[in-house]
Amino acid sequence: MSGLKERVAVVGGGSWGTTLAHLAAMAGDEEVVLWMRDVEAVRELNEERTNRRYLGDVRLAPTVRATTELADAVPDAQLVIVCVPSSAFREVAGQAGEFVTGDQVLLSATKGLEPRTFVRMSQVLAEETCARKVGAISGPNLAKELIAGQPGATVVASRYREAIVVGARLLHSRVLRVYGNQDVKGVELAGALKNVIAIATGVAHGLGLGVNVRAMLITRGLAEVQRLGVRLGADPLTFSGLAGIGDLLATASSELSRNFRVGLGLAQGRPLEAILDELGEVAEGVNTTRVALELARSVDVPLPIIEGVGRLVFEGATPRSVLDDLMTRAARYEIDFDYTAEVR
Repeated sequence: MSGLKERVAVVGGGSWGTTLAHLAAMAGDEEVVLWMRDVEAVRELNEERTNRRYLGDVRLAPTVRATTELADAVPDAQLVIVCVPSSAFREVAGQAGEFVTGDQVLLSATKGLEPRTFVRMSQVLAEETCARKVGAISGPNLAKELIAGQPGATVVASRYREAIVVGARLLHSRVLRVYGNQDVKGVELAGALKNVIAIATGVAHGLGLGVNVRAMLITRGLAEVQRLGVRLGADPLTFSGLAGIGDLLATASSELSRNFRVGLGLAQGRPLEAILDELGEVAEGVNTTRVALELARSVDVPLPIIEGVGRLVFEGATPRSVLDDLMTRAARYEIDFDYTAEVR
């Protein structure tokens, strides 16, 4: 690519954005530029090699450089990864778009959906920049495990083969194994919707319930995610891969997951606002719950577990009442394309 350096720029300095910058630096020899809003966070990273607010005392790779200027980070980078909360994604993508050229690869690492429009984050990148080689990164990627050097895998999804090739080349390492997938819609929907199921499993764990309940919520939750995704045109096989069941298993089983911890807090009877304040980071599953329900109603797809999370989060329902509602629903076939058909 003429004029582009084989390097990575990451836009967003939270736990996952910082971890991606570190992983990219570990995968190659080029400098990785990390855009962060906070001047003090930039100083800390450049001088002390840490981002303590999100990652504690873990020291970051020496070739990661932080900046507050998008004009410093975005131009000339072959790969630009945008990893900011979905609520700020369009604004930041538009600002970054002033410095994007058409031959760059842009990937979203944000697992969310835009309210009202139901737009996926890779679509926002295409709308707000001149880039066409856009896609997404998703998978079972708990930042604190990867930043500690524990191995993991992720998916780079794009309609453009070059975007997958560039993403894999600049991110693949002994720590992070990278797979490709052309079903961007399925990968992004799976990544966003599994956060809602993680809230449900967190609630179950917080109630002291066992593995049976968690297994039920994960498998039936996956069925809901797949049902909606397929109705919207996604490949059903995507939901059996890393971005589907892989990401769901990790997020719905670990207290490292912000959305799982939201569920824990709700089970303890704590106010949602207090839970989110304590997290100190965005739990995308809260906003995604509302968007998913609106989206499902627009295409007439039933999502009983996600509906239950919605009642719990937005309507003040108790965890026990939501669980009772789920357990007393009419019996149905497990695999049946007629989702209204009762078991006879």
